[in-house]
Amino acid sequence: MVLTASTMLSLGTQAPEFHLPDVVSGERISISTFADKKALLVMFICQPCPFVKHIQAELTKLGKDYANHNLGIVAISANDVTKYPNDAPDQLKAMAQEQGFNFPIGYDESQETAKNYTAACTPDFFVFNGDRNLVYRGQLDDSRPSNGKPVTGKDLRYALDAVLADKPVNPEQQPSIGCNIKWKLGNEPNYFKS
Repeated sequence: MVLTASTMLSLGTQAPEFHLPDVVSGERISISTFADKKALLVMFICQPCPFVKHIQAELTKLGKDYANHNLGIVAISANDVTKYPNDAPDQLKAMAQEQGFNFPIGYDESQETAKNYTAACTPDFFVFNGDRNLVYRGQLDDSRPSNGKPVTGKDLRYALDAVLADKPVNPEQQPSIGCNIKWKLGNEPNYFKS
């Protein structure tokens, strides 16, 4: 595990398109899947990461709490499954079913979607408004697996509530921190290289 922070993609960036298979339903999902939603939350997660495991219950709660809001939610996993088979689609599907996720999990086999979003870690969160411009990127909250702070989702929830209420999202945002995305050999993006 390499502790990694979000790249903090520029606010206002247009949501990059994606076309990915949902590991649960098998259907293809894309930005247009959520065309009727006022806002879109894109999360990069994976199955074995201790930072994701730490917040899994909150991700389930987020999905349920915002189910009747005008919000689209999608999780994406981009880890190299050759070296990390615990992130294979069947393992992701089992995680989604075990946790009761009510949102799709797209499998980014080529890792191009992760690159287009400049995703760097799991978890990594991106919130887009109705025009699909980036209004939030950063942490769920300030809880980490070993710091003893409760998992509340407060930072992400404030951003979601603001955009859904047509209010500005505070631009002072803290990066998410977690395990690095497991890039395929030779596929590591330039923004991630030190």
